[in-house]
Amino acid sequence: LFDHIAMKAVDVKAEFIAQGISNVVWAYATVMKPHPVLFEAMGDQVVAREHLEEFDPQALSNIVWAYATSGVPHPSLFEKVAYHIVSLDSS
Repeated sequence: LFDHIAMKAVDVKAEFIAQGISNVVWAYATVMKPHPVLFEAMGDQVVAREHLEEFDPQALSNIVWAYATSGVPHPSLFEKVAYHIVSLDSS
């Protein structure tokens, strides 16, 4: 079931809003069902966005927590989130 849902989510990844990305990776990490293909696709969606203003602090923290907890690496995601947080401090 989890694999089927993950692959459907990957198929429509471009349709996910910020909260949806946060919710799906958080859910998979919470039930301890990391799905590398799903996590790569969702992480790529975050990285591809021009800016991260649509992500509230809770969504960003849930995303970072999910990747760290699941052990699925996505260095460019962490770099994008880190850059965003640092840029908030200089605004």
